[in-house]
Amino acid sequence: MIEGSLKSPRIVHVVYGFGTGGLENGLVNIINRTPPDRYRHAIVCLTDAGLFASRMVRHDVPIVALRCSAGHDFSVYVRLWSALRALRPAIVHTRNLATLEAQVPAFFLRGVKRVHGEHGRDVFDLEGKNRKYNVLRRGIRPLVQRYIAVSKDLADWLESRVRVPPVRIRQIYNGVDADQFSPTVGARTDLGPPGFLSDGALVIGTVGRLVAVKDQRTLLFAFADLLGRSRDLASRLRLVMVGEGELRHELEQQAAACGVSHAVWFTGDRSDVADLMRLFDLFVLPSLGEGISNTILEAMATGLPVIATRVGGNPELVTPGRTGALVSAGDAGALASAMYDFITDEAHRIRCGAAARAEVVQRFDWGSCVAAYLSLYDEVLGHRIDPTAVRDLVAPDR
Repeated sequence: MIEGSLKSPRIVHVVYGFGTGGLENGLVNIINRTPPDRYRHAIVCLTDAGLFASRMVRHDVPIVALRCSAGHDFSVYVRLWSALRALRPAIVHTRNLATLEAQVPAFFLRGVKRVHGEHGRDVFDLEGKNRKYNVLRRGIRPLVQRYIAVSKDLADWLESRVRVPPVRIRQIYNGVDADQFSPTVGARTDLGPPGFLSDGALVIGTVGRLVAVKDQRTLLFAFADLLGRSRDLASRLRLVMVGEGELRHELEQQAAACGVSHAVWFTGDRSDVADLMRLFDLFVLPSLGEGISNTILEAMATGLPVIATRVGGNPELVTPGRTGALVSAGDAGALASAMYDFITDEAHRIRCGAAARAEVVQRFDWGSCVAAYLSLYDEVLGHRIDPTAVRDLVAPDR
């Protein structure tokens, strides 16, 4: 711990859990890159902490797991109140609908400021129109002093649907480590099962939890369609699905039923995602809903063209014809056609991949992202710090 850091204000981040996902990835990067003499951090998980905390390089970050039971566990608010009082935050920063009610106990902590982040709408309400949820959001809205939206889509929704005054909304894109996620140099490393990546293989890849909202089911149907279009493609195409989740067994059964199991590799959760992405020739994200996708940014940084569904913040990242393509969610035929266009045109793949890499390097670095968060925290606390100077104080990419 850097001497003097105990005098810096503490931000308590309230999350539902601390597992694998884009929200957690962003939080880890913000914590790792915050100068300790600027802000201290703590994490309160309403459920369990998981293994994602091992990625943090700072060792002065308390992590409290409240182990909330399924259903309406009102006792969690008693434990949350006790945890917040013990941690003595200057700011409580909640994230997404599942933690929004933590704003209530935070409101009763004397002098504590309150921030809420929207990283993506609820899986059961992908368009953000659920009346019950929005009544809750509007009821707690007066307690929240600043909102952070990770996409313009979410910022517009907060203003129009939740009726948050624009002056209280800050839109901040996630960053990406363009050194860790970088294009392949030289021959492709064979990390797959024996014989999976034969000479001349063309690899389509996706990264994400194997859950319904990520809709890998539609990708499998599209991949089976693609293999049926020509004998040459059937012999060369491979599909890599990186991630783990409740639908893995169902998806493996679907691959078998479609007759494509021999060409599909389910990797499970991996710590070497950057290396796996360098195996890909094309990245596909078939989600039914997204906030801002870290995996799209990582694929772009790797120099891959991206095919994504036209949902959430995806159109803010992917420019059709320049860095990839956009298709309607759940449309396996359109997805297969888009993949066919890229797989059969190597020059187009290379051009779009290079443009994607250039755009990420220019627009989505973690330094700018973290500086924006620190600037907002400064604003909430009434600190007067030159925002241009904040960027230079941010710890470098790790």
